[in-house]
Amino acid sequence: MASLRSYSGATTTTIAVVVLAVGALLGLFMGSPPTKSSYHALYLSLADNSTVSRHLFALTRRPHVAGTPANGEAAAYVAATFSSHSLRTHSVFYEVALSYPVRRSLTLSQSQSDPPVAFELLQEIYADGPSAKVAEEVIPTFHAYAKSGTAAGPVAYVNYGRVEDYAALRAIGIDVAGSVVLAKYGKIFRGDIVRNAEAAGALAAVVYTDRKDYGGGNGGKGFPEGRWMPPSGVQIGTLYRELGDPTTPGWPSVSACERIGIEEVEASGVLPQIPSLPVSAIDGEEILRSVGGPAAAADWQGVEGGPLRRVGPGPGFLNLTYEGNTTMATIQNVFGIIEGEHEPDRYVLLGNHRDAWTFGAVDPNSGTAALLEIAQRLEMLQKRGWKPRRTIVFCNWDAEEYGLIGSAEWVEENREMLASKAIAYLNVDCAVRGPAFHASATPQLDELLEQATKDVQDPDNSLGTLHDSWVGSNEKPMIGRLGGGGSDYAAFLQHAGVPSVDMSFGEGYPVYHSMYDHFTWMQRFGDPMFLRHAAAASIWGLVALRLADDEFLPFNYTSYARELQMRTKELEGKLQGAPISFTPLHKSIEELSKAAERINEQKKALQSSKWTKNRSQKVRELNDRFMMAERAFKSAEGLPGRPWYKHLVFGPSTENDYNSASFPGVEDAVEQARRDDSAESWRVAQHEVWRAARAVAQAALVLNGQLS
Repeated sequence: MASLRSYSGATTTTIAVVVLAVGALLGLFMGSPPTKSSYHALYLSLADNSTVSRHLFALTRRPHVAGTPANGEAAAYVAATFSSHSLRTHSVFYEVALSYPVRRSLTLSQSQSDPPVAFELLQEIYADGPSAKVAEEVIPTFHAYAKSGTAAGPVAYVNYGRVEDYAALRAIGIDVAGSVVLAKYGKIFRGDIVRNAEAAGALAAVVYTDRKDYGGGNGGKGFPEGRWMPPSGVQIGTLYRELGDPTTPGWPSVSACERIGIEEVEASGVLPQIPSLPVSAIDGEEILRSVGGPAAAADWQGVEGGPLRRVGPGPGFLNLTYEGNTTMATIQNVFGIIEGEHEPDRYVLLGNHRDAWTFGAVDPNSGTAALLEIAQRLEMLQKRGWKPRRTIVFCNWDAEEYGLIGSAEWVEENREMLASKAIAYLNVDCAVRGPAFHASATPQLDELLEQATKDVQDPDNSLGTLHDSWVGSNEKPMIGRLGGGGSDYAAFLQHAGVPSVDMSFGEGYPVYHSMYDHFTWMQRFGDPMFLRHAAAASIWGLVALRLADDEFLPFNYTSYARELQMRTKELEGKLQGAPISFTPLHKSIEELSKAAERINEQKKALQSSKWTKNRSQKVRELNDRFMMAERAFKSAEGLPGRPWYKHLVFGPSTENDYNSASFPGVEDAVEQARRDDSAESWRVAQHEVWRAARAVAQAALVLNGQLS
């Protein structure tokens, strides 16, 4: 495997980085100490894709679901690698409730009187993938925390199983109550698919991987011939709609702690109360062929030229049985620490989870491999004399796939420490899914992200930087927001109020959560030269270095104020004529904008006055205001009906846990008011606007740094 340093076609940016790196080394030998920025350039020059590929191969040799011995072996590998690179390493263990399959069956009859056809519920093992012996260790296809039980009924096809899909069925007179619904994966979180089926009166839900979305359509080739999901591939995953251990909602799962029973968890509504199973494209298509009734809408149909899809219910009849076992298991978070030289009590945290539903080459171990390469590069900097100003913490989480459990438990345990000391949390889950850089962040980090991408070479274009490809034809890069519950940033931002970033190359990928997410797929289709992995380590590490080393935190809250103003105007536009006023929110955002301008001016003044009295104390105080402002967007009561989520500006959508909502409490209340159209419901919506306005005003006060 060729290293990144042997990659031909160095760009002007790359040459500049090398010059800076050489300058840093010459400074060491000639007596002048290198600057932090020269160390950062040296960090970029140390990229080596052969190292990251070796880590990925080692991490994906066996399937490693949370709570299994194989995942314990992966944890030991991460810990040993951290230690080998001079990180102070330790592990934190939690006892949590995890779910595993015991027995599954699914049969189809053309009618209740016809003999049933049983589905094998197996994914095909290919010689080009991991060996058959290891592949047989893959966990049977299931939904984690699915309801155990048996259900039988006529099949109803419900497209993606969204709220609007059920509304479309009702509009043509179709009632799915008493049916077993068949839904496609995609668009919304699988837990919401099953929850919506239950709300519609379905007896059970079957969720399949459609060829049109994951199989490449008519021309796509499935693994091993191509990158797409093969016909027998199945996407598995959790149904749990909250974060952290289900038996300790809101507090850490430490030994001998208070716990609630699984029955109480189920009664709380965070788990569906109907059984469900995931199935392959082959099985889903066979079920679809048994469905009669009205023709499905054009956008519900499959690949071009495929058989006409109908919505039912029936005459096809499904009989589904699922038996699961929810048991207490030990999970292990692994940490590596580089202590800061001047501000050891300020933390920059880099995080990635380790557990996978199967081999996890993309999700999550492309990120784990990049994290380990960062550790190696920072050790090399330390050997050349670099010491971070602030403490850097490497976090490797467990049981993310079940519901962000490892990170949520640790954040709950360390909530107050993080509230007073955490600068930012930088998350990379799937570092590489494919080409093109993507990032989401809290808005005060937008400028830092954009600046950092200008210094990193685009792994897919030797003549440009990440910034060039990221911006493309736009004036500015497209930066997403972190309201959804899709990865480990959620506990840091939405529960603890820590500024956060999530980064990746590529977005969705077709073999997601299947047994084909393995090293061979990555080597052939995801990142054949592992250049994207090395670039992921470069941008992730560079952002961390800026946050750890810059004398002044590279935060800019003017971006935050602009974002909130835009989101407020969008909400207003949807509610013209409604009995609700956004004036309080506009006023608070204006206060935030003025406070952001004021602190930026104070920062410039301090930067230009290098030797003023008590300068270091003033810098520290200003940085603390930058750090603490994000905490002010939280509310102790949390979102209505979702008290764990404390952030009033960004949170997950109630209809799709993957989606980010701006002012989620306001959006939820407005939707309820639209349905009820009562004076009381609009009063509640107005109250949520006031709550959000008060949170924004608190952030402005923190930035100002003075009592009212």
